[in-house]
Amino acid sequence: MERSLELANRSISHSFILLGLSTRLGVRDVLFAVFLALYLLTLLENTLIVSLICSHSQLRQPMYFFLGNLSCLEMCYVSVTMPTLLAGLSSSPRRVPFAACIAQLFLFVSLIATKCTLLASMAYDRYVAICRPLHYPLLMRPRVCRGLALSSWLGGLLVSAVKTSCIASLSYCGPKVLNHFFCDVSPLLNLSCTHVALTELVDFISAIVIFCGSLLVALASYVAIGRAVLRMPSAAAGRKALSTCASHLVVMGIFYTVVLFMYSRPAHIESTDLNKVLSVVYTVVTPACSPIVYCLRNRAVRAVMRGALRPHAVSRELQATGARQCRVKSRGAGFEAGSDPEEARKAGGRWTEHHR
Repeated sequence: MERSLELANRSISHSFILLGLSTRLGVRDVLFAVFLALYLLTLLENTLIVSLICSHSQLRQPMYFFLGNLSCLEMCYVSVTMPTLLAGLSSSPRRVPFAACIAQLFLFVSLIATKCTLLASMAYDRYVAICRPLHYPLLMRPRVCRGLALSSWLGGLLVSAVKTSCIASLSYCGPKVLNHFFCDVSPLLNLSCTHVALTELVDFISAIVIFCGSLLVALASYVAIGRAVLRMPSAAAGRKALSTCASHLVVMGIFYTVVLFMYSRPAHIESTDLNKVLSVVYTVVTPACSPIVYCLRNRAVRAVMRGALRPHAVSRELQATGARQCRVKSRGAGFEAGSDPEEARKAGGRWTEHHR
C-alpha cells in the first residue's frame, strides 16, 4: 500500500513534454493555419448537421439520429486533441501537467470507443433497412435507437475509466518526453518504469471488446447486406441499396484501418513520425471529411439545407408554382363553359382580359 501511494504521488508530481508534429518554425506556422482551418470547418459542418436534424421533421429517422450522435461526438473528439496540437505548433515543445494529460487520455479513449460502437450501430441500422425492411419500424423504433446510442456513450466511458486508471497508476521516470502531439496510450506506456503487463492486458482486452467486437458487427451486417443485394431482382434496386451504405462503408473502412494499424501492435514500439501522421488521419482528417461523406452527399439533407440557406428563394418558387396552378384552373373553368358557346366566349374573354 505504501509503495503504491509513493508511486501515485510521484506520478502526480510529473509533467510531460509533448514534442508535437514539427520543430521547424516555418513548417509550424503553415501547419497551424491548416489545422486551425480544419478545426473550425469540422465544428461548422457538424454544428450545421446537428441543427438541421433537430429542426426538421423530415430528418427524424434512425439513420439521421445516429448521424446526429456521430456529429456531436466528432465535435467533442476534435476538441480534445486539436487544442493541444495547435498549442504545440505555436510553442513546441510544450509541457503538460500529469493530471491534464490523464484527463485528455480519458476523454480521447472514451470518445474513440464510443465512435466504434456508434459506427457498428449505424451498420446494423443499414442491415435492418435493407435486409428486413418490413420489420424496420419495429426493430429500429425510437426506444431502440436511444438505447443503442446511450449504451455506446456509457460503454465508452466505462472502458476509458478502467483503461485510464491502470495507466494513471503507473510510475513514470526518465526524460518524460512524448514524441506525439497529444497524450496517447502507447507513448505513455513507453515512459513507464514499472511493470506494465497488467495495463497491457487491460489494453488488449478493451481492444478486443470495443474495436474487434464493433468491427465484427459491422462486417457481419455488410456481409448480410451484400447477400441481400445479390438476391435482388433488378440491378437498379441493388445499386440504390448500396448507395445508402457507400458513405458509411468508406468512412468506417478508413477509420478502422488506421486505428487497428495503430493499436494492434505491441505497446513498446518506438513512437515515430508515421505514428503521428496516422494519428492526424483519424483525429483530424476523418472528422472533417465525415460530414461531407455522410450527410452533405445525401439528397434529403441537401434538400433541407437548401431550404434552410435559401428560404426566400424557396418561398418564391412555391408562389410561382401556386400561380401556375391558379392559371391552369382558371383556363379550365373557362373552357368548361363550352356547353354554351356564348358562356365559353365570355369566360375566355374574362380570363384573357384578366391576364392582359
